[in-house]
Amino acid sequence: MSEITTDETPVVRMVNITKHFPGVLANDQVDLTLHRGEVLALLGENGAGKSTLMNMLVGLYQADSGEIYVKGELADINSPQDSMALGIGMIHQEFMLVGNMSVAENIVLGMKDLPFVPPMAEIREKITELSKRYGLQVYPDKIIQDLSVGEQQRVEILKLLYRGADILILDEPTAVLTPGEARDLNEILKKMLAEGKSAIFITHKMDEVMEFSHTVQVLRRGKSVSVCPTKSIKRVQDLANMMVGRDVLFSLERGPYNPGEVKVEVKDLLALPVGGGKPVLDNISFSIRGGEIFGIAGVAGNGQQQLTEAITGLLKVNGGTIYLNGKDMTNKTPLQIIKTGVSHIPADRGRMGVVGDMSVGDNLSMKKYRTVELSAHNIIKRGLVRKFADRLIELFTIKTPNQDTSVKFLSGGNIQKTILAREIDSCGGILVAVYPSRGLDVGATEAVRQNLIKQRDKGCAVLLVSEELEELLMVADKIAVMFEGRIMDIIDAKDAKTEELGMLMAGVERRDI
Repeated sequence: MSEITTDETPVVRMVNITKHFPGVLANDQVDLTLHRGEVLALLGENGAGKSTLMNMLVGLYQADSGEIYVKGELADINSPQDSMALGIGMIHQEFMLVGNMSVAENIVLGMKDLPFVPPMAEIREKITELSKRYGLQVYPDKIIQDLSVGEQQRVEILKLLYRGADILILDEPTAVLTPGEARDLNEILKKMLAEGKSAIFITHKMDEVMEFSHTVQVLRRGKSVSVCPTKSIKRVQDLANMMVGRDVLFSLERGPYNPGEVKVEVKDLLALPVGGGKPVLDNISFSIRGGEIFGIAGVAGNGQQQLTEAITGLLKVNGGTIYLNGKDMTNKTPLQIIKTGVSHIPADRGRMGVVGDMSVGDNLSMKKYRTVELSAHNIIKRGLVRKFADRLIELFTIKTPNQDTSVKFLSGGNIQKTILAREIDSCGGILVAVYPSRGLDVGATEAVRQNLIKQRDKGCAVLLVSEELEELLMVADKIAVMFEGRIMDIIDAKDAKTEELGMLMAGVERRDI
């Protein structure tokens, strides 16, 4: 990144920001300063207060105390409309786009100053000019659901630029991108900064912090504990240590690869979308042995989630077979599949992984309440449930005021830890893990990977779906790459190369690489 000058008035200054939630002090007198043309990387463990702080800057929350100044003026930000009027926009990790509408329609959707019949020709012309200016390469008439995830992210950026944003907040901006798309995003950011725009981005990828940002600010337990120039940080490990307050391992100990009998076998799996059309799973075949981690790489939306849902009984398939522990479990119910020893860490933790209004303790016991470990004669023993929950909370370092707290009040990362604790504890030989470290800080990610390897070394068959090539290369024994519902190739992890995997993720046949 080029140098920035800091002698002018900051474009954003947050002063003594404090925010409480029930039982949690999310932000404790936090200061934050962003200058024109600067990229500020905001780091911290799960639950450190990063998203809360940014949600106050964009008007989704209001601070209990403190002040926000934008371009030198005291700002009263009570809604996203207020923040956008000040030139502040946020790109969330989950894109806010309407799939069956065009790029142009999404970009102007909800704008209040448009006439009843919008001048679409002028709108398309302006979008085309902006896309050329910043190298965003998006066509205004394309339908959103026909775009790749990387292209959809460009639409989100264009939406903010079209509406005049010059202060961008990006939440995990490369979480769903291929390595090539991540490099493209970096180039787009550089062009925007050259025009004096500024950005704050939240990420857990240490290499991105070093490459993308000018300044690093670290939050820990709601407090700002460090602000420093990125160029002053010599090693990625130092950055990780700042986040978690301890040394973090960047390599993992694992037993020798000694696979046993086949525990998961998928043959010629076919799944068609409702209403027909292109298969979401197209002739998928592979097997996983006990003592093996089988990784699946691919940009989100290429059939990985449908594959795991078919294996766990959440999606009916139109053809092919699924054998689990030697039994044909094709199109069986989720409960039947759970009883064969399958645990499932789902991609959508909020909708499928937890019941938000239930306590942390009850969510942890969901897989065990039928067993003698927690019940007797069909009566749940609350004392046993409490001891069980306390053990998992301690073992998986779930940050919660207590086990009676509703799980919806936890940070996203701690909700993920709750799911991981429950599913790993109940695993009976097959673990299906879909993006298990998504949204987790570097310390929690380390713990997740260690737990996956422990399951593998115990003889479990682990199916790991991840967008993090580094994670797959570190943890998996074999890696399959999916693109548009097909498996492009299956590679031994020890022989895999990042660039080769990235090309396969983009749909390039191996013979053409």
